[in-house]
Amino acid sequence: MQTIDEALQKLSHSKFRSKFKLTEKDIEYINEKGIDTIRTHAEDFVRKRLAPEYIPNDGKQTPMRGHPVFVAQHACACCCRSCLNKWYKVPMNRELTEIQQQKIVNLLMSWIILNMKN
Repeated sequence: MQTIDEALQKLSHSKFRSKFKLTEKDIEYINEKGIDTIRTHAEDFVRKRLAPEYIPNDGKQTPMRGHPVFVAQHACACCCRSCLNKWYKVPMNRELTEIQQQKIVNLLMSWIILNMKN
């Protein structure tokens, strides 16, 4: 099992994943809402859009922009079940456990915090 740092390092080698960056608008939104609210949003998005056993629009459920968590999901390959399977070997067609969901949220929040400093 890889650590958050190992996952972020691996993702940094992907030309596609490494192109995602927070915009000034994203950073302003995070500062306005607070990091705890952003974490709550991440938990909600993961629970509703990634955790179900069956996702009818898998691969299309996460917009590319519009919320800092959406950007982080694409940057971290946590945007759909197909990417979770490819990058992290998370089984398809099985509901995500609470622990799996929390690990995804922790990765997303680590990416967000790291990218707010850049």
